[in-house]
Amino acid sequence: MKHKLKPMRLHIWGWFILFVVVVFVLLWVCQILFLQNFFNNMTAAEVVRKAETIREVYQSGDEKQYRSVCDEIAVQNNVCITIFDPLQRPLIYSRDVLGVSCLIHGMNNKSREILKLLREDEDGEFCGRYTNPHTGTEILIYAGVIGDPASPDAYLLMNTPLVPVSLTVNILRRQLIIISVVLILVAFAISFAVSKRLAKPIVQVTKEAEQLAHGRYDIQFTGGGYDEANRLAETLTYASREINRVDMMQRDLIANASHDLRTPLTMLKAYAEMIRDLSGDNPVKRNEHLQVIIEETDRLTALVNDILDLSKLENGKLQLQRSEFDMEQRLTGIVGRYRRLSGVSGYDFHLETDGEAPVCCDASKIEQVICNLINNAMNYTGEDKQIFITQQHVPEGIRIAVRDTGEGMDQETLSRIFDKYYRSENYKREVVGTGLGLSIVKAVLRLHDYAFGVDSTVGVGSTFWFVIHPEPAEKPES
Repeated sequence: MKHKLKPMRLHIWGWFILFVVVVFVLLWVCQILFLQNFFNNMTAAEVVRKAETIREVYQSGDEKQYRSVCDEIAVQNNVCITIFDPLQRPLIYSRDVLGVSCLIHGMNNKSREILKLLREDEDGEFCGRYTNPHTGTEILIYAGVIGDPASPDAYLLMNTPLVPVSLTVNILRRQLIIISVVLILVAFAISFAVSKRLAKPIVQVTKEAEQLAHGRYDIQFTGGGYDEANRLAETLTYASREINRVDMMQRDLIANASHDLRTPLTMLKAYAEMIRDLSGDNPVKRNEHLQVIIEETDRLTALVNDILDLSKLENGKLQLQRSEFDMEQRLTGIVGRYRRLSGVSGYDFHLETDGEAPVCCDASKIEQVICNLINNAMNYTGEDKQIFITQQHVPEGIRIAVRDTGEGMDQETLSRIFDKYYRSENYKREVVGTGLGLSIVKAVLRLHDYAFGVDSTVGVGSTFWFVIHPEPAEKPES
């Protein structure tokens, strides 16, 4: 059963924690620091709204109605109300619900001073706060004109106490402290659980990575149920497989190079001893033995040269010497040299071109590529020993292909055919070469940035190809 991933984005946790902190700070600021100001502003807005209601009802002309509305507002909202006539006499309506806390009735009456301030106000309306000298409480006072400010029908005065909310603030502060403590404990518990869940797969991956560091390349990394850990595990598993593959290739390289070096060295020593002990005085035998020594020396030199060339190509130390030449002419010359060996080797080389092909590349390296491909075809072609070389103009450039009539290759072999010292098992004759030919082909073509590949069908044969891209024309110097 396929394991279902549980997405868990780490950065979402960070944003969530930041959001909680911001909300927590806003609660403290709004509920503790600005609660009194918020209460005062809301009370003032409500008094102004009630004054507008009284003004509208009064101007309707229904005395019974506006008195009823004023009584209801005064009682329900704990507001003192007085309506003065145009001569500033409190004869129209008056209602005191506050006693000594009222500043427009009784012994603390400040109506005259308030009306004076109202007459001086151009808008015909103002709202202010005063401290009652007898009770020490803060009083909200509203004064407004009913009708036209230039010729008022009446004057409306209202006041209500601004009850201190310090007791409410203390209650809220205690509640917030308790809530804060609870939230901190819960946050620690959740953080511990989440961190443990997040850390568990990381710890597991770390332990497995330590095994990888000690040479266990076949290890399978395991995630922890969420995307990041599983992707990390998949990446490390892929890396371990690649390291394992590279390690095996390195071991194969050392083993094959050692074998290829040991064989000619053994031959050199053996034939040198034979010349010393047996054929030193026999010119015929001596020449035969010397010829073997020369051939093995050439083979050893070719192997060392291939290793050095491949090393330079892969390290990027080899600089391309680009030049312009006709690919058709160069290809004809290469195939011509191989055809001169046909009488001895028995191979038939077929060349097919489609006209002149001017190119700009490293001529010697491209010739090395073509020769390596032909040598590879000679090793793996069928019993008919037929080898086909073609040159074709395609939209991407000049396509060079070398085809044999051998047994072909399966997909696994195709994926490794350009690896160092890898040889297909589908051949029926002794393989000639160092085992580095196709690796050199790959390195040279990559250095040129040319497309290349191999097409193969089991039982039919293989075609190795590459495309020489046209080089952009150089800009003339100004």
